[in-house]
Amino acid sequence: MVRSVRILLVEDQNLLREGLARALRGAGHAVDEAGSREDAEVAVDVRDYGLIILDRGLPDGDGLDSARRWRRAGDHTPVLVLTARDSVDDRVSGLDAGADDYVVKPVDIAELLARVRSIARRGPATRDVVLRVADLELDTARAEVRRAGVLLPMRTKELAVLQVLMERAGRVVSREQLRDACWDDARSSDSNVVEAAVSAVRRKLGAPPLIRTRRGLGWVLDG
Repeated sequence: MVRSVRILLVEDQNLLREGLARALRGAGHAVDEAGSREDAEVAVDVRDYGLIILDRGLPDGDGLDSARRWRRAGDHTPVLVLTARDSVDDRVSGLDAGADDYVVKPVDIAELLARVRSIARRGPATRDVVLRVADLELDTARAEVRRAGVLLPMRTKELAVLQVLMERAGRVVSREQLRDACWDDARSSDSNVVEAAVSAVRRKLGAPPLIRTRRGLGWVLDG
């Protein structure tokens, strides 16, 4: 299993974009949507992503021009290109522009999800590291959690929440920080999904408790 990543989905065809976003969310990922190069570039300027799924044929230009801009700026977020162009030359030009992979339209959902899993495993958002706090261990490559050597089953969102807390061990993490890191806006607004996920993680970690609530501020994980 690969932990969830925040994905920017850039596609101007509304029905296709909505269908792809639904499938990606169903696989446990947080998804932000954009319908143009301009919207995509604004999103990338203000938020970090684990993956960008980028259509080439956008109303304000070729999506590859945005990919080139990001690479020139030193942004190495993995880019998966959606395109109706399947010639060798088109693929080469995409790779030269900084794309990491291609999916040719019409999009096969199973193939797209498989490629997302592959990119997420090797991408910078899911580096193969093991996080440790006290007797707690999170292997991000295998998406496995152990406490005192005992494997603890966790859902995708619970893994994402735990990873954020462990990466910031000893520091308070607010509800807003967890929401921004682990959920997309459409799924997290006006709900208690963050609190529920933290509660589930805390319960699964068992005693002695590692996650403490800082009333009005958020949560802190430490040993």
